[in-house]
Amino acid sequence: MSDVSIRTAKITKRVVDAIVPNGSDFYVFDNELTGFGIRVRKTGGASYIVRYRAGTGRSAPVRRITIAKVGKVTPDQAREAAKIVLASVVKGSDPAKQRAAERDAPTFAKVAEQFLEHIESVRKPNTHAQYAHMLNAYAIPAIGTTKAAAVTPEDVAKLHRDLKRKATTANRVRDIISAMYGWAIKARLLPKIENPAEGVAKFKENRRERFLNSDELHRLGSAIREAETVGIGWQPDPQKKVKHAPKAANRRTRIDPAAAAALRLFILTGARLREILHLTWEMVDLERGLLQLPDSKTGQKAVILNAPAQLILSELPRIDRYVIPGRPRPSNDGKKTESRPRADLKRPWQLVRTRAGLDASDDNPRLRVRIHDLRHTHASIGVGSNMGLPIVGRLLGHSEMRTTERYSHLENDPLVRASNIIGQRIVEAMGDAKEVPKSENVIPLKGKT
Repeated sequence: MSDVSIRTAKITKRVVDAIVPNGSDFYVFDNELTGFGIRVRKTGGASYIVRYRAGTGRSAPVRRITIAKVGKVTPDQAREAAKIVLASVVKGSDPAKQRAAERDAPTFAKVAEQFLEHIESVRKPNTHAQYAHMLNAYAIPAIGTTKAAAVTPEDVAKLHRDLKRKATTANRVRDIISAMYGWAIKARLLPKIENPAEGVAKFKENRRERFLNSDELHRLGSAIREAETVGIGWQPDPQKKVKHAPKAANRRTRIDPAAAAALRLFILTGARLREILHLTWEMVDLERGLLQLPDSKTGQKAVILNAPAQLILSELPRIDRYVIPGRPRPSNDGKKTESRPRADLKRPWQLVRTRAGLDASDDNPRLRVRIHDLRHTHASIGVGSNMGLPIVGRLLGHSEMRTTERYSHLENDPLVRASNIIGQRIVEAMGDAKEVPKSENVIPLKGKT
């Protein structure tokens, strides 16, 4: 069998065992099943193959597809596999082309990369950042190397289950994957396949709602006033050795007027964090009592300035084009500095929040008040004062009514008044009537004396 002139034979185990490499590549084809053969390389490696024409006529291109390496399957198993391949060719398929397409098909990570480029061009930077974080932190490590077209609903379901302790995160990851596949199929990066995320049921989310009551509002106001005037005191960390700690009288931290103004504006206007931090003076219209925002989460919008908010802005020094300026940075030429908005308010907010007793407790971390909760508080006061959900929604800049409906349980509902009337009549009839306190708004704005 070492003679290269022998090119055909019925491929059996005996024939396969007798094949000896001769220093060059050659083929041995089966004399019964046309196209079925063995490719022998000059290095000695051998594989079962199928050779066929992709189409009809002598001009049709010749294709070759590898079934398996010799030794991995028996000759009979390779023959049966070859029959299946050749049968598909008769039906018009091109297995070699299909296999090449599968080999070159993009992975989940590659499609995610292209999807994020698309999102960056059509969505806001914060949205792009959120999508990138969800995909890079959770989805890509789990299924990034899998061919995108081969990702199954079970793959996405497993990823979703693995994140069950973070229900909101799990649902966002699932939604972003679904959006990615919808875009990729529409853009024809992927064939028309089933979206693997569509059938994955979402976890129930416990929406976090934290509103400040009148006592908490009073403590917050006191803490801001203390922080911007005399400063809030602090104690050295007993775990750290400090050689020259300041005297007790000098251990006070103050916040700048712009930071104090920002904290007040959040709760007075119900604006979002970036809407205040990226605010420029040209957007402030004190005469009309408006903030004219050219861009926001919901697009261009106007934020109403009530009298207290107008007073804060009128008294704030205009030292920069930004209302809440950040640290200036050198320009590219190094000859001047460029103004930029403040990145965040983490330090002043942490200082004020701790002083006001609005930080988390070990027993209930949900008690911690976030800056965004000031926006919730603004909305809850409006709804609790019977202003109506549509009005409050417009003040907050909600694009959809259902977003505002999360505050509907705070309304002074007629059902509550009806229940109070029924209850009062019952206790009067039973002889248990006592003076019942008048109902108040959810968050009564009563100052302390």
